[in-house]
Amino acid sequence: MAKKKEHDLDDETLALLAWCAEVEGFLVAGGATVAQAQEHIEEQAEWFTDQFYDGLTPEEAAKAALA
Repeated sequence: MAKKKEHDLDDETLALLAWCAEVEGFLVAGGATVAQAQEHIEEQAEWFTDQFYDGLTPEEAAKAALA
């Protein structure tokens, strides 16, 4: 059995990060640069986390963020 490292992320956190990466793609498709999209997600991390747990799709969250 492999030893778990302290910096290993749990499945829920990995799912949230993957979801945010998808949101980033939709923000870029909506006109933001990659840097702008990343900065916005970082600045609004709590809001995006809430959207994730509320069950929004990445596209829905990006549309809400761009509104």
